[in-house]
Amino acid sequence: MKQDFPVQGIRILCRLFGKTRHAYYDRQWRVSDQGLKDEIVLQNVLSIRKELPRLGTVKLHMKLKDVLESHEIKIGRDYLFDLMRDHNLQIRMRKRNTVTTDSRHWMHKYANLVKGLEVHRPEQLWVSDITYIRLRDKWGYLSLVTDAYSRQIMGFSFRTDLSAKGCVDALEMALKDRLYPNSALIHHSDRGSQYCSKAYVEILMDKKMAISMTENGDPYENALAERVNRTIKSEFELYSSRKGLKETTNKIRASIKAYNGSRPHSSIDFCK
Repeated sequence: MKQDFPVQGIRILCRLFGKTRHAYYDRQWRVSDQGLKDEIVLQNVLSIRKELPRLGTVKLHMKLKDVLESHEIKIGRDYLFDLMRDHNLQIRMRKRNTVTTDSRHWMHKYANLVKGLEVHRPEQLWVSDITYIRLRDKWGYLSLVTDAYSRQIMGFSFRTDLSAKGCVDALEMALKDRLYPNSALIHHSDRGSQYCSKAYVEILMDKKMAISMTENGDPYENALAERVNRTIKSEFELYSSRKGLKETTNKIRASIKAYNGSRPHSSIDFCK
């Protein structure tokens, strides 16, 4: 009799609320099933975050698609946003407050050639910029060269000084890996002394690359390069290393490899 009472109680409650027992048990099963699905989603989020520790929710939704389909799970982007928020897994953005560009110099500055330019192929436009990373007891400076079409980082260099050497090294790395050396290529940067230096400009001219620079000190004139800097630092936790130059350089190299090979890019329809 005691064992039958819960069933009787459920039957009475269902009758009072105009529901069938089947509907009640189906609801209980769906609640339990959704909890299991959420757990699968969260476990895969944590797995992706091991490689891409600060990947945003929109990119996570794209990377989760295939593995969730294998579990016959479909979730919308808004649901994932809510799930991430409920489990404190959203990424907090940081503000940039350090300047690495000094355009108050005597060297020749070039016009902006990329206003209104439509980029439709790889190695049509490269953008370059410098950003900073805090080491254990000093600042380090990361020079990047990025292909505007593929969003691939073509070259990088990490040094503890702001000389032109880092930018030159990053450019030479990028040139070494060119796939279309005979195609016309524009190099765009800010008006910093590193990019206006004799050593840097001579390489661009020798490789017959068109030289383009920002004109008014507006960061939006080199927005892609600025965005790549923020992405590398925020998604791969590189704002502050607190390690030495060698260890940080190795982390940067691994982060760029993951960025180029694993991270989906919304600007090119999330292609890898």
